[in-house]
Amino acid sequence: MDGLFKKVNVNSLSENYFTLLNDDWGLLTAGKPDNFNTMTISWGSFGILWNRPVIFMFVRPQRYTFEFINKNHYFTLSFFDHEYKKDLDYLGAHSGRDFDKVKATGLVPHTTDLGNIIFEQSRIAFECKKIYSDLIKPESILDQNVIKTTYQNSDFHQMYVGEIVNCFKAF
Repeated sequence: MDGLFKKVNVNSLSENYFTLLNDDWGLLTAGKPDNFNTMTISWGSFGILWNRPVIFMFVRPQRYTFEFINKNHYFTLSFFDHEYKKDLDYLGAHSGRDFDKVKATGLVPHTTDLGNIIFEQSRIAFECKKIYSDLIKPESILDQNVIKTTYQNSDFHQMYVGEIVNCFKAF
């Protein structure tokens, strides 16, 4: 990286991941510098799977980012200070299908050494290699209230598990 970020060991982080996802939100980005899309996220999970540090992400098929995450081997997550919440809200409410929604916010894409996009204004970012993907199946949801409240249109999320291959902190 060229001075904006420092690579850190993911095990050295002391983040509260519940706050990071639920309160701070973030951007899930997939694609290459000349053709990518990003979406606001507030669901997910961090953990260990198959002895690797991983992130679980969930994307509905109708989201434009769905196409990008399926076509690429990597995705990134970028998290920001609260002053960028308005930008994250905007990016979550608008699709990148028709215009450059990132440009409309003023957030600046930054290319990692692996050719993926994080954002210059982020305070922490994760670069993840997809290692598993599966569709959420209605028959596997044990609490039927989840279907009534979250999946009224039967638009079940695709779950992605990404191995954290790089972690970046702003300094």
